[in-house]
Amino acid sequence: MNKKNVIEKAIWVAHSLFERNKVTGSTGNLSFKCDDMLFITSSGSCFGTLSEEDFSIIDKDGNLVSGRKPSKELPLHQIMYEAQPDLGAVLHTHSFYSVLWSMVPVPNEADCVPDYTPYLKMKLGTVGLVDYEKPGSEALFAALKKVVAQSDGFILKNHGPLVGGKDIMDAFYSLEELEESCHLAWCMRQK
Repeated sequence: MNKKNVIEKAIWVAHSLFERNKVTGSTGNLSFKCDDMLFITSSGSCFGTLSEEDFSIIDKDGNLVSGRKPSKELPLHQIMYEAQPDLGAVLHTHSFYSVLWSMVPVPNEADCVPDYTPYLKMKLGTVGLVDYEKPGSEALFAALKKVVAQSDGFILKNHGPLVGGKDIMDAFYSLEELEESCHLAWCMRQK
């Protein structure tokens, strides 16, 4: 797939998530690999108005090649790509039910979302919890590194989901399934 198509899909994903309140203001970030480079949303960018100019381009050594300053959570994405080399995209939002579910005590933090339907496991796999640390902090990156090998996707406690996929649409579908599964789990907990 060519760069223009990948960027268009990433922008569509960002706009869709924003329009449905999965992110607000300048929260959330996304990245994808293309032409041996990593494209990530720039610091302070808004999913609702995201355009091609809002991507920072990072080389394989982690250097900014073009664009504005990248998201402060670039290391979260880099950790995911390193742990799962087949990933082509990573999405991080602050979607409501995933954040809400991150505050519920669970018996297994390496697989914290109940699989009331088969789709979460089919789409994403296991979902681990990452201990709360300040967003964008070295402590947060260390917390993810500590558990990244134990699960397929993650919820950062009191913060939001972090999932990857083979491409941006695959990551989007996994993120959607995670949010719906957290919504269902929350509803089932209220019974």
